[in-house]
Amino acid sequence: MVEELLAGAAAAMSALVIYATAAGRVVKQYERGVVFRLGRLRPDVRGPGFTMIVPFVDRLRKVNMQIVTMPVPAQDGITRDNVTVRVDAVIYFKVIDASEAVVQVEDYRFAVSQMAQTSLRSIIGKSDLDDLLSNREQLNQGLELMIDSPAVGWGVQIDRVEIKDVSLPETMKRSMSRQAEAERERRARIINADAELQASRKLAEAAAEMSEQPAALQLRLLQTVVAVAAEKNSTLVLPFPVELLRFLERATPGDAVRRPDAEQPPIPGPVASESGQD
Repeated sequence: MVEELLAGAAAAMSALVIYATAAGRVVKQYERGVVFRLGRLRPDVRGPGFTMIVPFVDRLRKVNMQIVTMPVPAQDGITRDNVTVRVDAVIYFKVIDASEAVVQVEDYRFAVSQMAQTSLRSIIGKSDLDDLLSNREQLNQGLELMIDSPAVGWGVQIDRVEIKDVSLPETMKRSMSRQAEAERERRARIINADAELQASRKLAEAAAEMSEQPAALQLRLLQTVVAVAAEKNSTLVLPFPVELLRFLERATPGDAVRRPDAEQPPIPGPVASESGQD
């Protein structure tokens, strides 16, 4: 009798182990389990940990809830200003509703990938080349909205979309390089002209000040001599300004000294005259 009880208990334990092996499932922390019972969706979504299903009746499908990083293949397109470009991007998304992601779409990853490619081509056609190169943040937001609208019905949320690279033809690159060089040349000329204008104004102000004080010109001349002498040149050309002569002329008392070669008045002599007598 005892042996029969032990045998029955062993059989029950074996059946229980077999049932637990067939019915037990382990759901990871970043997963959720969607249960189908005889093909019908069960409303309860299984959380992480150990869970049980009815063998041969229930079917458990695990859905990854992590953020997925998916590269978007490079797309060729023509911008609104008729420039051929090649643009690739990357998309970040995650599943927020495991049941919708399993039921509403056959393969949500493939669906998101195809939607991202078509949206990227649409963005290329609606944008100018300058927007693709310098205004990417706004384009990323527009691309995110275009993909997120249908993805919400699939239980998927688009976190972020980034345009990675914009490839241009070689001819366009050379044209942009010439344009940038011309722009830099234009800025350099404007800066040089502005500097010349400011310098001319300062020189005019300095000339006005020196014209009122002739001694200032002499001081400026001495400063120039000192600056030139510091270079240790062998030849020194020293200009002698006319203003200095005028200053010395005004500073000399009495009449100016007559130069030796000045023209002398003629000496009066006898005057010959003719008379009417024979």
